[in-house]
Amino acid sequence: MPLKIKKLAVLSLIFFSCNTGKLKVVADISNGLKEVSTAEIIPNSKLLWVIEDAGNQNNLYGLNKDGGIVKNIDISNVINEDWEDLTSDAMGNIYIGDFGNNNEKRKKFSIYKVKNPAHIKDHTTADIINFKLPDDVKSKDFEAFFLLDGYFYIFSKETKSCYLIKVPNQIGYHVAELVTDFNLDGKHNKITSADISADGKTVVLLNHDKLWKLSNFEPDAFFKGTVEALKFDHDSQKEGICFKNNKTVLITDEKNGTEGNNVYSFDL
Repeated sequence: MPLKIKKLAVLSLIFFSCNTGKLKVVADISNGLKEVSTAEIIPNSKLLWVIEDAGNQNNLYGLNKDGGIVKNIDISNVINEDWEDLTSDAMGNIYIGDFGNNNEKRKKFSIYKVKNPAHIKDHTTADIINFKLPDDVKSKDFEAFFLLDGYFYIFSKETKSCYLIKVPNQIGYHVAELVTDFNLDGKHNKITSADISADGKTVVLLNHDKLWKLSNFEPDAFFKGTVEALKFDHDSQKEGICFKNNKTVLITDEKNGTEGNNVYSFDL
């Protein structure tokens, strides 16, 4: 490679790295998906599983390491009212959180269980978990959850005081239990996605320009442990987070013009 071209390549790489702050781009998501709202990894699958949010198809997509769609699974018995987050269990089953509620008028919320999608070709049906909020909790917008010890822990998306509720992982209709309300310090506190590490010791909550790392907590007392805000030095519409391993997370953002629609890695 001529010296001049080599220098330009190095400069481009440096600029690109700086442009994404502390995040490392690991894949460019397929142009067929514009509003990826979350990401999830399941056992014994090399794919990154994603969905799109309100107004898009009721489909679950599996992406390869380059961000290409290699699985496109239609879930025929549900609709995408406002799909916001994914979580999974040790058997590889994926759960879709249909609990987005931008106008805060929704009364019934749903979680859809898709049995291990690695074994599904292109269509399936989901088991349905429905829930409502306790009578003393006003309708809220929820965009983030994870599964722990048989319960879904679901976080509201607020600018100030937020709610954490939990719902049992059981098919049927439930009344959610209010775990706590909480207020994260500083500005820009809307939580868009969440996950818990495989060892159960670390929770991450995603925001557009940072994440909160929760550790040293007791059961149901996540905010009474250590809460750290880790900044990305990068701002985009980040909507999805999942653990790659106990120390590294993968993050997705939505497409905005010519920017975004990437999968990033971030070391905690």
